[in-house]
Amino acid sequence: MENFIKKFIEEATDLINALEESVLSLEDRPEDKELINEVFRIMHSLKGSGAMFGFDKISDFTHNMENIYDEVRNSEKQITKKLLDITLHSVDHLRNLLNVNIAESKEVVQKHEELNRKIEEFLKSGRTEKQKTDTRINQQTTITSGEQFASYYIFFEPNSDIFDNGANPLYTVDDLYELGECKVFARTEKIPHLGKYDYSTCYIYWEIILQTSLDIYEIEDVFMFVEDDCKLKIQKISDTKIINNKNIIDALSKETKIDISKLKSFVTDIVVDNIVDEEKKVSDKIKKFKQESEITSIRIATEKIDQYINLVSELVSAHASLKLFSTKINNSELNEIAENIGNITEEIRDNAFNISLIPIENTIVRFRRLVRDLSAGFGKNIEFVTEGTDTRIDKTLLQIITEPLMHIIRNCVDHGIEKENERIALGKPPKGKIFLRAYHSGSNVHIEVSDDGKGIDINKVTKKAVERGLINFNVVLSKEDVKNMIFTPGFSTTDKVSDISGRGVGMDILKRKIAEARGDIDIDFEKNKGTKITLKIPITLAMIDGLLVKIGESLYIVQLMAISKITDIFYSELKKTKKNVAVIDGEQIPFYFMREEFEISGEYPEENKFLAIKYKNKNVGLVFDSVVGEYQTVLKSIGKLYKDHEMIAGATILGDGTVALVLDTNKLITKFSDKGQQRIRN
Repeated sequence: MENFIKKFIEEATDLINALEESVLSLEDRPEDKELINEVFRIMHSLKGSGAMFGFDKISDFTHNMENIYDEVRNSEKQITKKLLDITLHSVDHLRNLLNVNIAESKEVVQKHEELNRKIEEFLKSGRTEKQKTDTRINQQTTITSGEQFASYYIFFEPNSDIFDNGANPLYTVDDLYELGECKVFARTEKIPHLGKYDYSTCYIYWEIILQTSLDIYEIEDVFMFVEDDCKLKIQKISDTKIINNKNIIDALSKETKIDISKLKSFVTDIVVDNIVDEEKKVSDKIKKFKQESEITSIRIATEKIDQYINLVSELVSAHASLKLFSTKINNSELNEIAENIGNITEEIRDNAFNISLIPIENTIVRFRRLVRDLSAGFGKNIEFVTEGTDTRIDKTLLQIITEPLMHIIRNCVDHGIEKENERIALGKPPKGKIFLRAYHSGSNVHIEVSDDGKGIDINKVTKKAVERGLINFNVVLSKEDVKNMIFTPGFSTTDKVSDISGRGVGMDILKRKIAEARGDIDIDFEKNKGTKITLKIPITLAMIDGLLVKIGESLYIVQLMAISKITDIFYSELKKTKKNVAVIDGEQIPFYFMREEFEISGEYPEENKFLAIKYKNKNVGLVFDSVVGEYQTVLKSIGKLYKDHEMIAGATILGDGTVALVLDTNKLITKFSDKGQQRIRN
């Protein structure tokens, strides 16, 4: 039972997330019937599955919300901001009810009572007694006239192992009676002799004739809990009632299996075109169950994916060892085997990392909700627009950057976007806009968050910097200086403290958080035009394409994505340069001797390798003794004892068992700059 409950919690979490997304979309498209039906279906699903697994509070609570959206579907109530607010608060509450650790806490219990009271009040509001009476009369008239009744054929065959998932198909069949009149034909020919009978196997299936005034989507709802565990076919037979026709029912009762074509011959008013038209209207959910359910995706625990990635990483390392060994003994057959294994390893590696990547859109609902709630709280009219949210990134990285993105968006709402009257006075549209764009760039993912608000005032930044004693009063800051100032710990231009951090407050922490993901952050702005913040994040943390370099006998890995050019250069030429600035291909590039910075003893080789590293929109040189070659690096942690060595991103084990340290060039250059070492020693 514990496994069933765990599965319910996972599936309920997905449903609640989908509910939040549908409600936010409904705010933009309140007349969208499909969205209304989707909200209703999710409520219905949570109600049924909650009751099945003992989450009675969830079942009762969603039943009340379901009643509201049932009235919306029947045009008895309208989608209003008040209803959407209640629904979104209900989404948050459902997450708490799903958490067994806090579901019975005093705060959650009080919230439960408060929301139930609001829901009951909303149900009672908005409809006069006359409207309620008119609705009942209309419903009775519809039933009496039979004008909107239709008859459906339903084929329902549960999978043999359906009981393993805690489902009881009899309950599903029983639910159909609530939709209208049913004639059920139980098919038992698959039941074996007693000696071969397995109590845990389902052998029975059903053919059902249902006549109802409801549409096919509501029939579909009945099978929502067993949709992955059955073969299902729903087909409209007639626009009239046929169960009351004795001749038809008697004929069907004599058959061991209903022949649809034979059934049609009894129904004189059937129109084939209508059947085809109705089948076209069936949702994608029903289509996948026609004839036979096909499993197109499976749920995998994240720890299993992590284990899979680790094993693939070990496979890559093992192949590197094999390749090194085959090269040493120079055996053609072994070389061929190593090459074949290498090709297979590469495919497995790519497949493994694709599995671990998830689209950024998985977090977009949180951002949309944040913008909605904050803009309402600040009395601002803001539109949240996204692009490229299907861009995929490592799930661990997505978890790391979600909070920084939330922080950036808070700043956009709080201190970026102006209020309507201010925007109009500036000649801007009354509605502000926050734009999130994601895209791939090489082995990185770029995520841009921009707004069309106030931007950043250089004069204001300068004034604050002077007040804090960071600069002299006569210093004129450039745009680049302002960017650096913004990431100074604790720096802010905000005059008024709110519970939402001002632009600048916490930006140093944000930058540090992005650095944990081996990423970088850039900011651009224009006064009264807006601000754009760009996060540059590697697609995955588990493996990088690197360049293996050497200082003496020590080996290091530099990420290929960080290198703009590699040049051979003589040590004697570098010694002649002033202030450690070399001219490479006509460009003046400041540089650092890695042997000196890492305090590695020994003589400098005459011929060195000059690596131009991309750093803050310019190149900075790092001088190594030599380059061994490109190396696909499986990144390993260097352990807690070395966690404070920020210049080292990790380590990798080479094919011969040698350990090479992976350098974080951004942090490394920043540290060298802070030390102020600008001259080489003679």
